[in-house]
Formats: sequence, C-alpha cells, structure tokens
Amino acid sequence: MARKKSTKSVKTVKGTKKSPKKTSKMKSLSQTHGKEETFEPTTLDQIWGDKGSGKYQTDNAKHYEKSIREMNLTDMQMHATQVGLIPIQNRELLTKRLVKEFQKHWNSYKKPLINKRNLGELPQSVRDTLSEGR
Repeated sequence: MARKKSTKSVKTVKGTKKSPKKTSKMKSLSQTHGKEETFEPTTLDQIWGDKGSGKYQTDNAKHYEKSIREMNLTDMQMHATQVGLIPIQNRELLTKRLVKEFQKHWNSYKKPLINKRNLGELPQSVRDTLSEGR
C-alpha cells in the first residue's frame, strides 16, 4: 500500500506582536549643496512680478495633488480644460497628466541662473579633454 505523505502544521501563538519596520536613516536625511538658489525670470510676466500661482492657486505639488484627489471627475475635467489639457474619462490618467502639467509649469518659473565660468581659468589639460568631444 502506498503511504500518505504527512504534512507539518505550523502553530502560531496568539498575542505575539510583529516588530515594526525600521525606517532607514537615509530617508530622513536631507542634502544641501551650499549654492544660493536664485532663479532667472523667463517671461515678461515674471519680470513684472508674477509668481505663477494664478493658474494653480498653489506652488506646492503635494497640496495640488491633494486638491485634485478631492475633486470629482467632472471638476477634474473642467480644471483640465482651464489648464489647457484635453479632458478624458480615465481618472488616473487625467490625474497624472494634471500633475505633470503642474510640474512643467512650476519648472518653467524656476529656471536656475547659469554660472558661466571663464574657460581661461581652466588648465590646458582640462581644456584639451573637453575639446575631444567636439
């Protein structure tokens, strides 16, 4: 006769708690670069003092995402037409498009100043290396 295979049963003890996940210390750290963060105006409206908050009423991406998630689909579609996007029926895709458009808008307002270094300050060996790619 064939013998049945025995299966082991695992017993769990009630009342035991799982240890919480440890968050890494790297996520809580922030890095600084020591540069002054000044931005160059890119449009005449910016030169005249426009801060860019008229289109979205906020400059914080998290607040904007929260406000979008609180909207119903009809309100999101109306907001999309005001921003200049074509409204679609897919809520998730429309949310992603709105957030992407928000980021593009704010990135255009925050064009960093370009610190042009004089090439005469560089040693000849560095200039030769840089010129190899031409």
